[in-house]
Amino acid sequence: MGTKTHYDVIIIGGGVVGTAILRALSRLQLQTALLEKAAEIGWGTTKANSGIVHAGFHSEPGSWKTKLSVAGNRMFEQLCDELDVPFWRNGLMMVARTEEEEEILRRYYQQGLENGVEGMELLDAEATHHLEPNLAPEICLALRAPSGAVVAPFELAMAQAENAVANGAEVYTGLAVTDIAHTENGFVVTTDNGDSWTTTYLVNSAGLFADDLARICGLDAAPIIPRKGEEYLFDQRVSDLVTHTIFPVPTPKSKGILVIPTAEGNLMIGPTALELPYKDDLATTAEGFDEIFAFTQGLVPSLNRRDIIASFAGIRAGSSTGDFIFETSHEGRAVHLMGIESPGLTAAPAIAKHVCHMLAEAGLPLNEKPNFNPRRPPVIRFKELSDEEKARVIQENPLYAHVVCRCETITEGEIVDAIHRGARTVDGVKFRTRAGMGRCQGGFCTPHVVRILARELGVTPLEVTKRGDGSHLLVAEAKGFLKGGELHD
Repeated sequence: MGTKTHYDVIIIGGGVVGTAILRALSRLQLQTALLEKAAEIGWGTTKANSGIVHAGFHSEPGSWKTKLSVAGNRMFEQLCDELDVPFWRNGLMMVARTEEEEEILRRYYQQGLENGVEGMELLDAEATHHLEPNLAPEICLALRAPSGAVVAPFELAMAQAENAVANGAEVYTGLAVTDIAHTENGFVVTTDNGDSWTTTYLVNSAGLFADDLARICGLDAAPIIPRKGEEYLFDQRVSDLVTHTIFPVPTPKSKGILVIPTAEGNLMIGPTALELPYKDDLATTAEGFDEIFAFTQGLVPSLNRRDIIASFAGIRAGSSTGDFIFETSHEGRAVHLMGIESPGLTAAPAIAKHVCHMLAEAGLPLNEKPNFNPRRPPVIRFKELSDEEKARVIQENPLYAHVVCRCETITEGEIVDAIHRGARTVDGVKFRTRAGMGRCQGGFCTPHVVRILARELGVTPLEVTKRGDGSHLLVAEAKGFLKGGELHD
């Protein structure tokens, strides 16, 4: 315990927005750090994000959601190219099945035009079913936005953090902020291990808990509205049922229940939008599944529940204003981001630029580093390589010849690379590499991942966790599986 090095800026919260801000600040001649309470980056709202890069027609003209999501959307090709993150501009479709829904859909088309969304078109039933033949026959009109896309949200957050660290920033995980004190020169941030961190400027990007931290800083912050969404993932063998992300006409509380092609090649359905009085309910329910499946089967009738391989839930940080909230305290030296719900992922790179400008207005110097490198080392995705490329990679590193996850064809080389890039848990490996995301959901590969993690981290398999403290996979009574510190097949 003690006081850490003084920083120019500390960011609290390691989701896709917090890491985007960290990367933006790592371009500058500053000492920056990010504190994340989970064991890995991106394990709050980002971990269960649908991965949709929205076009910008959903939000009210002039709102922060509109301005920052339309701007952010246009930044994604370069961002994902620099960071080698899976990204697919597959387009979005909002579909109507009744005359009443047609009227609402046309209003969203006009709103999209006002918001500056490029390339939109209205498609009649014939044109819609020509592009998406598996949609329900009663769909009579579609608003198509080709600028819509999908991205791997967890990998984006991790890649942003990795690139920021390569450019001099620091990231600390497994540390929850318990107190923020204002001083003459800035702030003292205290974490749950008793350490103190001093900083001149502070960015509160704590997602669901940003309102709590804002109140610690003296703001009369409106409560975050926790809004749970359940989602269900399909086997990749049915990934060609739709190409576009399929939206219904929205409800007042959400953009509706969707059919989503993911950047990794699965279909996903969801989410629900259940407002909660608390911030930690991540359970999926029979009622949630029934609601989602019945609704999405009305959009794509050939969906089959037997093809579902995983379910999960996330909680969005709902805003009391219906818009993103940017507030400051202490003469602008603390910036608080609250209610960064959908389309927060889309807006993330633009939010980062906006926060930098807010800090500059409070006196932070924005002097760029002459040696900033926007690119992170490319990731070897063995499954996607040609036979010639696979042979070359194996010759350079024989670990790529050992397939650990059979469902997703993930090799030991990829898992070791993920650990060297920062993975410390089984779920950290899973989200970076997809080992355990296939049909068997880790039934085959988890013991092998545990063994590799233990070896690379220099710990025993008993110390390896699924997702951090309190989630150990093995206990002492399982020592019969261990010999000489190794987990045997």
